[in-house]
Amino acid sequence: MAETPILYSVVEGIARITLNRPDKRNALNADLVAGLQKSLDDSQSDPAVRVVLITGAGKDFCSGADLANLQKVAVNGVIDNMSDARAMADVFLAMRRHRCPVVAAVRGRALAGGCGLATACDLILASNSAQFGYPEVNIGFVPAMVMAILRRNVSEKQAFEMIAMGDVMPASQAYFAGLVNQVFSDDDFDRSVDEYVVKLAKKSSDALYLSKNLLYQMDGMAFEHALESGVHMNAIARQTEDCKQGIAKFLKK
Repeated sequence: MAETPILYSVVEGIARITLNRPDKRNALNADLVAGLQKSLDDSQSDPAVRVVLITGAGKDFCSGADLANLQKVAVNGVIDNMSDARAMADVFLAMRRHRCPVVAAVRGRALAGGCGLATACDLILASNSAQFGYPEVNIGFVPAMVMAILRRNVSEKQAFEMIAMGDVMPASQAYFAGLVNQVFSDDDFDRSVDEYVVKLAKKSSDALYLSKNLLYQMDGMAFEHALESGVHMNAIARQTEDCKQGIAKFLKK
């Protein structure tokens, strides 16, 4: 029976997307990337979804591109390689444009494209023993697309050191660099992740959507333009039902 590269389910407002190639350390191939894109599209169109959680089956989150893909890279022409790369870029865009928070729960290794996938999420939760890294330079390659995301998550010098040295970082180092949001103990990782995303799912979906949308819109804006965008979003937020109900509830205290 052929493997199902992505497992997808929605329970109590949380869409769970599981990379399901544990025997290959959830390495990226065309089928997995296509399944990931479909799951993101499905969760985007499902009004019941409030949070998207991406995890990896088995011991690792994602080890990057699988060997078959790397072999293709070595022999493909420019057009074929661009088409392959664009499929992953489309996934990153879908995550960035998703109306819900997209959370990566990283256990084990998140390397190369796998680290890029985690970085592209809005939030990263890591187990204490998790490892992160962009080792592409060690085979003469470049973590090209994810650089657009990485440099928005950490300082410019930290981003350059990560991609220039190609070292693997423990979760604690990734946390202090600003790449990871929370580090949980290995023993309580699943429970801690569940508590985190359940708490996030209870927040106003309107407020989360508008906040995410505005935050990423501000990329590259001049200060005055960012403030003006804030003025417009402030006015829009006041008109949402969540805000009206929240204010009414607050005033009754």
